[in-house]
Amino acid sequence: MTPKDLSVLLASSGYMADDGLATLVWMAMALERPMLLEGEAGVGKTAVARALSVALDRPLFRLQCHESLDLNQAVYEWNYSKQLLEIRLREAEKGSGGNLREDLFSEAFLLKRPLMQAITSDKPAVLLIDEIDRADESFEAYLLEVLGEFQISVPEFGTVQAMTQPIVVLTSNGTRDLSDALRRRCLYHYVDYPSLPREIEIVKKMVPEANHVLVQQAVSFVQKLRKQDLEKVPGIAETLDWVRVLYAMGQEVVPDDPDMIRACLSSLLKTRSDQWQMGTEIIAKLQSDSRVGVDMGVAGDLR
Repeated sequence: MTPKDLSVLLASSGYMADDGLATLVWMAMALERPMLLEGEAGVGKTAVARALSVALDRPLFRLQCHESLDLNQAVYEWNYSKQLLEIRLREAEKGSGGNLREDLFSEAFLLKRPLMQAITSDKPAVLLIDEIDRADESFEAYLLEVLGEFQISVPEFGTVQAMTQPIVVLTSNGTRDLSDALRRRCLYHYVDYPSLPREIEIVKKMVPEANHVLVQQAVSFVQKLRKQDLEKVPGIAETLDWVRVLYAMGQEVVPDDPDMIRACLSSLLKTRSDQWQMGTEIIAKLQSDSRVGVDMGVAGDLR
C-alpha cells in the first residue's frame, strides 16, 4: 500500500487527508511506530483514528486523557467485587479448589482498560490516546514502556506482551510541552486548519446534499471568521454543523441578512464573548469578503 492508496482508503471512510498526513500515517504503519498528531482543537486529529478503524476494519480503543487519569482508568484494575464473591464461595466450599491467591490474581479477575485492551486484542487494533497533553508527566512516563516495548507489567502475575501490535495515534492540543522521550518514540505531524479548497472538499463529502454554492460561501465565511480575535476558533466540525443548519433552513446560499447569519452562529461560536463581538457590521464585512473570494474563483475549480 502506498501513501496515495492510504489516502484513497481514508477518503472512503469519510476522512480527507492531505498528502503530508497520508504519508505520515503510511510511515507509522510501515515502521510500526506510534504517531503524534498535534494541532488546535477541531482540526480533525481524533478523526484520523476513527477513519483508520473503519478503513482497515480494526477495533478502536480510545483513552481520553485528563489531569486525574490513573492506571486503573487507563490500563487495568482488579475486579474486587468478583474477587470478594470468589473468596466467599471458597469459604463456603471450605477452601477447596487450588491456590486462592493465584486464582484471585489471574486474568479472569482482571478488568482491562483501553491500553491493555488494545495490546491483548485478538485482532489488530487502533489505539487512540486522545489529548495526551492533558495527562500528567508521570502517566506520560508510564506510556514509554507501553509504546516502546508494547508490553504492560502487572505486579501480581508478570508482564503482558502484545498479541498484536496496534496502530497507535496520540493527539495533543499543545496545552503543555510533551517530553523528548515520548516524542522520540513517535512520528510527528502538525495538523493545521485545511486550506479553502480542501475544506470545501471535506464539507462536500460530509454534507453532499447541500448546494455547492452554499458550501463554498459558508466555508469561505468560516475561513475569514477564523482570522478574527476569537477565544475558541471554529474547527471543521463547526463548519459542518453550520452548513447543515443552513441547509436545514432551506438556504442554497449564505443569507444576505447579517441578522439571519448571527441568529445561527451558535453552531460556530462557542463562547459568550465570541458571540458578543460578532456584530452585524463585522458579519456583513466577513460575508462580503467571503463572497469576493468565491467569485474570484478561489474555489471555482471544485464545482
